[in-house]
Amino acid sequence: MTWDDALKIYDDIVEACGSFERKGKKMIYTSSNGYMFTLLNKAAEIGIRLPKDEAAKFMKTYNTGHYYSYGAKMKDYVLVPESLWSDKDLMVSYFEQSFAYVNTLPPK
Repeated sequence: MTWDDALKIYDDIVEACGSFERKGKKMIYTSSNGYMFTLLNKAAEIGIRLPKDEAAKFMKTYNTGHYYSYGAKMKDYVLVPESLWSDKDLMVSYFEQSFAYVNTLPPK
């Protein structure tokens, strides 16, 4: 999948959420409460920030791992397999769960 294709899918998911908007021009992300909570990296991979227990469950359920951006492991982020991207309702649910999670953290 090309980066442009991934960006379109990412933007469609964010638009369907309605509670937040996509930010960035080269580094694409969403943020709230001073925390980024979803990312689209330069490798055209989507990462979602989840609470530790939910992240572990996500990785086991979808046979995936931690998310890396620019070579760095992103704390509390999981790599979203491309096979899930076409399930818009599921993706919106995870994006909204991530949004809710960062809003429980102390503001930065």
